[in-house]
Amino acid sequence: MSTSTPTPPATIPHWIDGRPHEGSATRVGDVTNPATGRVTGQVVLADADDIEAAVASAKAASAAWAATSVSARTQVVFRFRELLNERKEELAAIITAEHGKVHSDAVGEVSRGQEVVEFACGIPHLLKGANSPQVSTGVDVHSIRQPLGVVGIISPFNFPAMVPMWFFPIAIAAGNAVVLKPSEKDPSASIWMARLWQEAGLPDGVFTVLQGDKVAVDGLLDHPDVASISFVGSTPIAEYVYERASRAGKRVQALGGAKNHMVVLPDADLDLAADAAVSAGYGSAGERCMAISVVVAVGDTGDELVRRIAERTTTLRIGDGTRDADMGPLVTGAHRDKVASYVDAGEAEGATLVVDGRKVDADGEQDGFWLGPTLFDHVQPSMSIYTDEIFGPVLCVVRAETYAEALDLVNANKYGNGTAIFTGNGGAARAFEQDVQVGMIGVNVPIPVPMAYYSFGGWKASLFGDTHAHGVEGVHFFTRGKVVTTRWPDPGTAGGLELAFPKNH
Repeated sequence: MSTSTPTPPATIPHWIDGRPHEGSATRVGDVTNPATGRVTGQVVLADADDIEAAVASAKAASAAWAATSVSARTQVVFRFRELLNERKEELAAIITAEHGKVHSDAVGEVSRGQEVVEFACGIPHLLKGANSPQVSTGVDVHSIRQPLGVVGIISPFNFPAMVPMWFFPIAIAAGNAVVLKPSEKDPSASIWMARLWQEAGLPDGVFTVLQGDKVAVDGLLDHPDVASISFVGSTPIAEYVYERASRAGKRVQALGGAKNHMVVLPDADLDLAADAAVSAGYGSAGERCMAISVVVAVGDTGDELVRRIAERTTTLRIGDGTRDADMGPLVTGAHRDKVASYVDAGEAEGATLVVDGRKVDADGEQDGFWLGPTLFDHVQPSMSIYTDEIFGPVLCVVRAETYAEALDLVNANKYGNGTAIFTGNGGAARAFEQDVQVGMIGVNVPIPVPMAYYSFGGWKASLFGDTHAHGVEGVHFFTRGKVVTTRWPDPGTAGGLELAFPKNH
């Protein structure tokens, strides 16, 4: 009887100088399909030589790219946009295979990332300087914006395409060279995008992918030729990235964690609110920084709202993202076990477990990293399921007697990423917009992710640094300004000596 030889896992390389680069490959990490639990690839993990090669390649390419006309740069970005639009299904399939989110959600991720690519196509307008003639007799002033050089991007596992696209289209259109360090959990999307940039005509070295773990992260944070760091991830790591990169003299935008609250007032449409809570709480298995993880039921809405949320969870199809499922697995077995441990803790701390996601019948292989939607009621702010960012399909319901109590609860939380209010009262919604201490707010919208021409980012422990992602703030982050004061005196005239401080006249 013959036996087939298992196919060895594919090697997922770096992308340096416009081609795959395995480097020494002395260290590798397993990449798994979360729906099967099987290892499908091995990603190379950078060492010091790989880091140096990546940054050196980007530095060598940056000067010529910065000197390229803004029209020529945006033409490349536009070609990238066209290719991405034609082939987004390919990228979505890669995301599903390594992250586990269902295919429709993966396509949605690519589409939201593409919005930033489209925004970057219009960057000439935002790179315009100002001009003030005759600010003093015979003196003019104008301003210009120029690229930084080599910029580093460190992205998380939950959006392997969209989050990098929050940054690199703007950075590239502005004339920078990018070194992207994707998550080692789902690294293949980055290589696919690198090939697409090459097909779009981007010069080699302008987009580099450095695979790796903490060694690669620290290498980018410390490298003297990397001018800025853009990071998205958990708050403890965001704070670490911000402090270390800032000490190294870099610009930093470090977006951290979240505990997003959805306040439901007594006059809200409870069907709309329940639909929103389920969609925003369990989409992508809760692995979103903008997921709703806390519902604040105000007044006497709690019992009925919880009933309607629980009822809707029974309709969700949990399974392999390539099949007809609403929610896929979690990204790794270790992460699934960590989220499940919070369910154990919530029970032990006295919260009411309404829906238990540990008991799930998934449409997928037995070894997939499954955890179904979980719903807790009567959660107290002292419980770990409330205080911690779980990053999984665990939705907590907290009761509040009044709007003021609900507002105080949101504002007391250490995170300030996103929040939402569901109400039919315009006055209450307006007051919430003004008074809540959160960076992104939805009114009857559960996941208020801004459009690309606005900027994305939170407050408090959800952001380190003072610049948000994409939009005008993103353009300013990836460029620096110069102000030029000009005088063209007539030939043969002399200004004479004047040691007093210059003044306008």
